[in-house]
Amino acid sequence: MNAEILAVGTEILLGDIVNTNAQYLARELADLGIGVYYQTVVGDNPDRLRDTIYKAFSRADLIITTGGLGPTEDDLTKETGAKYFDKELVLDEKALDDIKEFFEKTGRKMTENNVKQAYVPEGSTVLYNENGTAPGIIIEENGKILIMLPGPPKETIPIFENQVKPFLKSKQEYTLVSRVLRVAGVGESKMETLVKDIIENSENPTVAPYAKDNEAILRITAKAHNEQEAMELIKPVADEIYNRLGDAIYGEGDTNLESVVAELLINKKMTISTSESCTGGLLAGTLIEYPGISSVFMDGVVSYSNESKMYRLGVKEETLEKYGAVSHETAAEMAKGIAETAGTNIGISTTGIAGPGGGSPEKPVGLVYVGICINGNVKTKEMHFAGTREKIRGRAVYGALNWLRKELLNLDEQ
Repeated sequence: MNAEILAVGTEILLGDIVNTNAQYLARELADLGIGVYYQTVVGDNPDRLRDTIYKAFSRADLIITTGGLGPTEDDLTKETGAKYFDKELVLDEKALDDIKEFFEKTGRKMTENNVKQAYVPEGSTVLYNENGTAPGIIIEENGKILIMLPGPPKETIPIFENQVKPFLKSKQEYTLVSRVLRVAGVGESKMETLVKDIIENSENPTVAPYAKDNEAILRITAKAHNEQEAMELIKPVADEIYNRLGDAIYGEGDTNLESVVAELLINKKMTISTSESCTGGLLAGTLIEYPGISSVFMDGVVSYSNESKMYRLGVKEETLEKYGAVSHETAAEMAKGIAETAGTNIGISTTGIAGPGGGSPEKPVGLVYVGICINGNVKTKEMHFAGTREKIRGRAVYGALNWLRKELLNLDEQ
């Protein structure tokens, strides 16, 4: 089965809202083993909508639409879909009762045009909507399937999860299962080089590299009759990738680097404090995104001026004069100073030149020093980043967290 995703709405076409439904549906269909070769956006125009549906069905077995199921005259997805299959619209009493109940619960008055939403193509499967007024619809005939979903994601996603996904699973002989390996500190091109032969020789499972923000991703996907069979196909490939990339793989699945670091800190009961110059509180803010981090995160200081570094963190004046604010020595004293003043097991610091100005041949824009003090032992690392001021700051935080992750893992080996 191959599918096309069709978003209906002039507001999407004009860029007034972002089409997050397409991203969600594409991922879900891929997980179900259904190929998506086209995504289309069409405005609220009956002729263009009709032409788009006909063209989509010329190249796909399954079309999933979002939007155009509302009560107004320009909401025409359902009517157009019904015409394609030569179906009359009939009143669905349960859908009408649901709409009336929805208005009663929200304390709003139902208008007559909302009755339009309760009409569905005859013989269709109605996907009742617990979070809005427009029911979804499935029409299946002559080897073609049209699934029409409401536009708001808060309605689209529950209907798809609870009703559409089981329907589509029942149509699939095989399932696709993926295992996602997340890689930090190794760029996409270098990662691909290290596992190039695995990627090139992969058939089932396949291995595909991706770049996302500051990290690289390897998605291992197997086609099998069930999840267990697929995971058995994936395991030896994943094991070989782990052998090659080692601790550059920081996690799997739906996670991120800050969550992995936060969990390490919490599990090890290691308290932490931050002292930041060039990242301006972004490091602390990133860690604080993790729920439960308050059990280990104690203090965060943005120490931008030399005076603040001296009086708040205990950086020596002679250190600043001799080596400068952006240096191994200053990063070391910042990390140790915050650990001591906050009374934490770990102090981590950042100092650098985020740009766009302020650089020199000796200390260019993008130069960042990170200091880590763990139980009194201090280390520093020099890092170099490119990009805008925002990107350099973000990459510095990512680099600092990844280094901290590795240092925490090394504690187990000492």
